Amino acid sequence: MVKTRQIDFIMEALEQADSHAGLQSATEALRDLLGIDHVLYHWVDSTGEQYGCGTYSVAWQERYIAQNYLRIDPVVLGCFQRFHPVDWKQLDWSSKAARAFFAEALEYGVGNQGLSVPLRGPNGQFALFTINHSCMDAEWEAFVAEHRHELILIAHFLNEKALEFEPDRLPETAQALSPREVDAMTLLAAGQSRAQVADQLQISEHTLRVYIESARFKLGALNTTHAVARALSRGLIVV
Repeated sequence: MVKTRQIDFIMEALEQADSHAGLQSATEALRDLLGIDHVLYHWVDSTGEQYGCGTYSVAWQERYIAQNYLRIDPVVLGCFQRFHPVDWKQLDWSSKAARAFFAEALEYGVGNQGLSVPLRGPNGQFALFTINHSCMDAEWEAFVAEHRHELILIAHFLNEKALEFEPDRLPETAQALSPREVDAMTLLAAGQSRAQVADQLQISEHTLRVYIESARFKLGALNTTHAVARALSRGLIVV
């Protein structure tokens, strides 16, 4: 089992990264920590330019770009209309092109199992955070169930960090969170359920939902997990 302290190490490495090389090192460390084959961050910016860091082989990365596989990759196409983590088995691999693409990916060392988290940023930025491994379905399902929360958090945190390196990026205007919003987001970041947070703050779950939605709006987040990641990355909460 991956311990919270180990996950914190990855988060600290991301926080200290001051270049794309730092993001690359973080993906390698996360792969080793999780004991899986690959971790990947794949960005497509508003102009269509691609950027990636991760542990796929250089040969596969070059092949992917040379063949313009972005246009047929079921992972990219399937995740573009989604906002929640997507297991690769949920995607459409039925076309001849998709099956050929997957077969070739396996030859280049890509695992047969994958989970991708769609990520979005300002100015049309779209990215994917992916974990990938070779194993049986039951083993993969158990792994994802165990680590899903941490993986989503890291995905959004990594994307926030990558946005700092986007050329000509305009600074975002941050709104301060209220003390109650800080309390709620801090407890959620610590892994407590909504029921536990409401009980600790001695408020109803309905009132808690109001605080969470208000914080999410201020942070410009897509969902609660994204809001927690943004609050952490901006130093608004400390766990």
